[in-house]
Amino acid sequence: MMVRFLRSGKWELVGMFVLASSVSVLLAFLFWNYMQAYFNYVELKLGAASIVVLVSAGFGYWAAQRFGNRLDTLFLAIKQAVNGNYEVRIGENGANSFGQLYREFNELAKNMEEKMKLLQQLGEEKVLTESASNEAAVLEERKRLARDLHDTVSQQLFAIHMCASSLPKLQEADAARAASVLDQLIGMSNLAQKQMRNFIAQLRPMELEGKTLQEALDKWFPDYCRQNKLQGVLEWKLNEPLSEAKEHQLFLIVQEAMANIVKHAKANSCTLTLSATERQVVMMLSDDGAGFKADEVRRGSYGLSTMQERAQKLGGAAEIVSKLGSGTRVRVTIPKIYRGEQSR
Repeated sequence: MMVRFLRSGKWELVGMFVLASSVSVLLAFLFWNYMQAYFNYVELKLGAASIVVLVSAGFGYWAAQRFGNRLDTLFLAIKQAVNGNYEVRIGENGANSFGQLYREFNELAKNMEEKMKLLQQLGEEKVLTESASNEAAVLEERKRLARDLHDTVSQQLFAIHMCASSLPKLQEADAARAASVLDQLIGMSNLAQKQMRNFIAQLRPMELEGKTLQEALDKWFPDYCRQNKLQGVLEWKLNEPLSEAKEHQLFLIVQEAMANIVKHAKANSCTLTLSATERQVVMMLSDDGAGFKADEVRRGSYGLSTMQERAQKLGGAAEIVSKLGSGTRVRVTIPKIYRGEQSR
């Protein structure tokens, strides 16, 4: 490809050089003949030389502009492909020496688009297969355990809380001691109830079967924020349906990211945004927590590897941006290449 470009480009440059030389010599000749009566010999030589230099510089600038514009076109197309836009194509009209280069780029982009479609299709099928086979038994067991915990431990904790609340009426001998024990029991029972609610919420996953991702998040997200004393804002900006595999992976990524906020961020509020560009589905989760140093991500303490693996199954990517004292932002992108309909 490059050899062909150099060959064709060489002859185009040679043609431009010949044209520039011919025009400059012709103009210098005309100047010499028509201006002999007005200038002396030295002035004529300087004038003719100036014409040659100016014409050559003009043609050189014109040639540089032509090649520069074509290189810019190629650079922008490559940049779009790097950013996931494999549908980009370069028009070949007027490309001349770049025509073969553009054609081969278009062929490369076409092949990459077809391969990425296949990759995402296989990834979605794999996600659904794994969800149906490997996770079914695990999810069922987790739901059973969640029901058992709710019916036993959670009710017992509530009874402890009620008994502790009535303790002052039962204690008359040492009011100060009774008040101290009361405060301890109430504090411990409240903490235990909060922890148990979180535990039950994690064990009892929100099923997407029969629901869209938006419907699931509308229920799960505010409940999770309320249980963990977070001011949560959910912004849904998607105007098109997602495949079941995309919804499944995005929901699991949201759960992982929210768990990281509760465990690490010490945040008061968070904002979850789901939107889309022409080429990508974008999930953004930001918080106002303590943040962390960039090298902490490499140690895996914030679950980035898990989120990346889930996004990569569908040809996407996940990244975490954070700074000490400035909160954390999780951004997940999944390309909209394979648009196969998935039954629910």
